[in-house]
Amino acid sequence: MTAEPAEMTPAAVVDEYLRRLMIPDPVAASRLVASDLRIRFTGGRRMREPAECAAFNATRYRWVKKRVEATETVAGGTPERTVVYSLGSLYGEWPDGTAFEGNRYVDRYVVCHGRIAQMDVWNDSAEWLLVRAGL
Repeated sequence: MTAEPAEMTPAAVVDEYLRRLMIPDPVAASRLVASDLRIRFTGGRRMREPAECAAFNATRYRWVKKRVEATETVAGGTPERTVVYSLGSLYGEWPDGTAFEGNRYVDRYVVCHGRIAQMDVWNDSAEWLLVRAGL
């Protein structure tokens, strides 16, 4: 049984959120977010809930997972507001079944009172898709 978000460190909340989102289980992931969650994906795409992240990923990849290399909490965080970064790489398959790995990502989270209130996502996928298109 996983601890309740309020009992977890902000870094643990982010790690557990990513674990659930990468299953993908956006319903379980949504239990770790604030009701007013704001998500901004690469390209400035705005979303409001984990299910939108999973749906977007389903259009871009056959499947995708994150290999978390570091979870970093910004010094000075408080229970009211802590910034957490997740860094690592993506691996999976493009829609045509071609495998990939080593696609760098950086996610920035704002965790408030044990729940994720904001998520910003950056990765190399757009650049890699341009290369695949011969551009």
